[in-house]
Amino acid sequence: MTVTPLTGRVVAVTGGARGIGREIASQLTQAGARVAIGDRDGAGARRTAAEMTGTAQGFDLDVADRDSFAAFLRAVEALWGPLDVLVNNAGVMWVGPFDAEPESARRRQFDVNVHGVVNGVTLAAPAMRERGAGHIVTVASAASKLSPPGESTYAATKHAVLGYLTGVRAELRRSGVHLSVVMPAVVNTELAVGTATGAAAMLQPEDVARAVVAVIERPRFEVTVPGYLGPLVRAVNVLPRPVRDLVFRAMVPDQVEAVRDTTARTDYERRVLGTDTSTDTDPSGNDK
Repeated sequence: MTVTPLTGRVVAVTGGARGIGREIASQLTQAGARVAIGDRDGAGARRTAAEMTGTAQGFDLDVADRDSFAAFLRAVEALWGPLDVLVNNAGVMWVGPFDAEPESARRRQFDVNVHGVVNGVTLAAPAMRERGAGHIVTVASAASKLSPPGESTYAATKHAVLGYLTGVRAELRRSGVHLSVVMPAVVNTELAVGTATGAAAMLQPEDVARAVVAVIERPRFEVTVPGYLGPLVRAVNVLPRPVRDLVFRAMVPDQVEAVRDTTARTDYERRVLGTDTSTDTDPSGNDK
């Protein structure tokens, strides 16, 4: 397969101020791309851009706000020209028993994780289709294929993203526009603080960023990190339901148990999900 060079390409990364998004931006700039870093923490996005070794610019962006997303893409195009690649990376997660999840957290996860991706695709893909070229990479999760206890809503959003992109990919067939979904296991970021990894080893942001760069260079639709995860899930899914359940219980972490009796996630969830209902806090971030 032909390798698509990154030098000079215009790439926008959402949720890029920290975590996975920051590392994606770093590896892309090192490869020669011009990278627009969008984040609800605009000041953080600009600081991150200033720390890159290559060409980068930081912008304010709330992916759940369609007008904000449109303004972000217009600003990028005004700065560097047409967008070659959009990396939908922004995401948020609440962890705990399904019947203890605050409504504000549930709604925010769908707003950022699903509507944010839909906003990005519907705003960027039509112009790419007109030009006959472009690539949208979405950082989803292994939860697109699995549903760990304690992450029911998060998994629902990631299943929705995979389903949505599968349909859009069929519509864009032969248009010159590529779609990719990168699905990592648990990554060592603020989003996953306090959670368990199950049978898989803890990933680092660099692992996911390398997968994103690789799929931009050689486009394909589904990528799991680690790579064996996809084939393993497919193999297990052909087993009878009782056996499948036993295998998945051994593989998939029980996040209800992982976060029981801990306050490790309190600050993160208050900041990005507004779960401090006594103060009705407005969340201030949407980062992986």
